[in-house]
Amino acid sequence: MQAIFFCGDTHGNFQHVIDAVLDKRPAAIIFLGDLQARQPLEIELAAIVDLTEVWYIHGNHDTDTDADYDHLFGSALAGRNLHGRIVDVAGYRIAGLGGVFRGHIWMPPGPKKFQTQREYTQKAGKENRWRDGLPRKHYSSIFPTDYNYLASQRADILVTHEAPSAHPHGFATIDELARSMRVSRSFHGHHHDRIDYSEHQERLGFKAQGVGLCGVSDIDGNVIVAGKHDHEVPWATLHRRR
Repeated sequence: MQAIFFCGDTHGNFQHVIDAVLDKRPAAIIFLGDLQARQPLEIELAAIVDLTEVWYIHGNHDTDTDADYDHLFGSALAGRNLHGRIVDVAGYRIAGLGGVFRGHIWMPPGPKKFQTQREYTQKAGKENRWRDGLPRKHYSSIFPTDYNYLASQRADILVTHEAPSAHPHGFATIDELARSMRVSRSFHGHHHDRIDYSEHQERLGFKAQGVGLCGVSDIDGNVIVAGKHDHEVPWATLHRRR
């Protein structure tokens, strides 16, 4: 199998990813959400787009502004979004679930209030629509229909923005998805930390890995670029960010 790098939240900072690709030449890179590109993604990554396959899932902050949305969803790399599908990448079947759970849609373990984007848009009313469609914020909300589709499929690796239950702010619903898909590994971003989940692996049934803020890890969980908060005590980091 060829090398894949998993990139934690970048929030507009891509130089560390570019440097890692130029140095190590992985077959593919996968961003785990909250890219917040400051210009169209293909321009941000112009130095490496011909050297490696670029894939991503979106995070909650990728719909904060019109520019955040357009620079990702409207970029020339829009077709590289792994959300809600399974793609063969460097010899692995990789599934993606971008975005976050939100109470207006679905906040596990609570009830599923809306199944699809279309259903929510119809109920939201014309005054709440963005560009005559779903409110912009909810393009980064997890809808049950996407989750359910993935749960019916099989993959080797699951990438999500939300964390599994091994994280203090994770979700058992992510565990259940990974087990349903029979993945052996999962990677997530969102929380800006890199907690050791090894004690949970037997309970989870798969190997889970978080990648920190501006961090990069390989498929075995080895750190290629340390995240900005990787040295901090996880609970202190979490408390500060709440």
